[in-house]
Amino acid sequence: KLQALKSFWTLKSPNRTIHGQPRLLASDVYSQYEPIRRGKQEIPKHFNFASDVLDKWSEFEKAGKKPSNPAFWWINGKGEEVKWSFEELGFLSRKAANVLTKVCGLQKGDRIVVILSRVPEWWLVYVACMRAGIVFIPGISQLSAKDILYRLQVSKATCIITGDTLAPVVDSVASECQFLKTKLIVSKGSREGWLNFTDLYKNQPDDHSCVKTRIQDPMTIFFTSGTTGSPKMAEHSQGSLGFRPILSERYWLDLTPSSVIWSTADTGWVVASLGSVFDPWVFGACIFIHNLPRTESETILSTLCRFPIDTLVGAPTLFRMLVQNDVSKYKFMALKHCISGGEPLNPEVLEQWKSMTGLDIHDIYGQTETGIICSVLKGMKIKPGSMGKAAPLFDVQIVDKNGNVLPPGQQGEIAVRSKPIRPLGLFSEYVDNPKKNTESERGDFYVTGDRGTMDEDGYFQFIGRDDDIIISSGYRIGPFEVESALIEHPAVAETAVVSSPDPLRGEVVKAFVVLSPNFSSSDLENLSRDLQEHVKKTTAPYKYPRKVEFVKELPKTVTGKIKRNELRNKEWGRM
Repeated sequence: KLQALKSFWTLKSPNRTIHGQPRLLASDVYSQYEPIRRGKQEIPKHFNFASDVLDKWSEFEKAGKKPSNPAFWWINGKGEEVKWSFEELGFLSRKAANVLTKVCGLQKGDRIVVILSRVPEWWLVYVACMRAGIVFIPGISQLSAKDILYRLQVSKATCIITGDTLAPVVDSVASECQFLKTKLIVSKGSREGWLNFTDLYKNQPDDHSCVKTRIQDPMTIFFTSGTTGSPKMAEHSQGSLGFRPILSERYWLDLTPSSVIWSTADTGWVVASLGSVFDPWVFGACIFIHNLPRTESETILSTLCRFPIDTLVGAPTLFRMLVQNDVSKYKFMALKHCISGGEPLNPEVLEQWKSMTGLDIHDIYGQTETGIICSVLKGMKIKPGSMGKAAPLFDVQIVDKNGNVLPPGQQGEIAVRSKPIRPLGLFSEYVDNPKKNTESERGDFYVTGDRGTMDEDGYFQFIGRDDDIIISSGYRIGPFEVESALIEHPAVAETAVVSSPDPLRGEVVKAFVVLSPNFSSSDLENLSRDLQEHVKKTTAPYKYPRKVEFVKELPKTVTGKIKRNELRNKEWGRM
């Protein structure tokens, strides 16, 4: 609490520099809007990240008060390169906003599904949506037709934007999406029934007026996997994504306008929004992006040697992959700060990376619903296996099944205090899902579903999921989605999916399969491959079971529920 208050009052102080460089103050926003109070916090009633943050940095640029660092720097490994200043970002995003509003007819509060890889247009559309008050719904580029159909139907999105690869997939389900009115494609060519976003935005005027949005207005909806049912819609507001980093300041990034940050997160995940949009741009830093069709050690390491990237954000899988190389032979141009999150970080990887590069890896912890709620700050003592202390603005505790706070050392559920005042960085709600909203609250806390402990120094340690979510290479995978795909195969009578340990990915999907009585196969190895390919085609490929075990029956309770915890414990050697 003291750390959070210190951060807050520092932002309210007149000191406009950090490390000798300019910074954006909360008072820059308060001066335009009437502030409201949330307990000891003072926040503006109205806020828009595009006009109140990005356009402010554009003004700093024009006045010569900001280093010449670009706001956005993109490469694709094929010689193509894009660099935008904050002024250019504003210019282009206003044109993009005119495409959405004038050409497509979208209005404030409408929803758009955006399924693009790491291409510059993803950032343009994101900022354009902020300017127009349109709710941005990102999706990873590996989504299947079934995944896309579900997202379009449940979100009631009136527009979708994607590229050449997924456009035919969208067309295969579009007739079943009654709310979908407009399809935009990012392409060098044309496609029947689609508007070409690339051509349209270049020909639009740049005089778009940013809409006035309240701080609690919805900005982004993320689809997040659950253990039962289909993915849920977690809604974040202008405040939880955009204003939160202004209040919480340096808590996990500690950047300056001269910084260049590279986050390798997929555009469909919340970490892309946090590490490649909102938090860096609050600092006026440069967001570096490599299109990365596939993650390869040589590409990552050589990029760090060729470009002045000083901050790297990646899943533990990335660092586990990198330390398998002789990293010491690479001379990084500017790398000083490494951050890892999405799943537990192995202590041995910390040691290997440190010995090879001389750099520490700072762990972070959070969820789609919460953003970053624990982190190891610069200068903080690193405890191997720990994910740091609670981040400013969040009161994080370990609670029991009744919502009572547990003392240090006792294992319980990681939770964020949400009452009497909901912290600004916490998501607004699960959209159209009152049951899930109720289940996520326990007493005065929002419960994460993760089990952990806190020591006497306030450091948290992750123990595991309290439910059955599988976190593989930073991807959250719900067993229900994989089981639903498997059960469609004629050979499968019953199946249960759990996590299984993996030295590279931390954990992978494993399927226990009971064969149909009418199906017999002497080649189970070939059948395993067939089932894996079936899942890849039915749902997003990253969800497929990398391990398959055929069993005669599944362990069940007296009421017939599958004991996934028993299977999971067996996999992890905890029987």
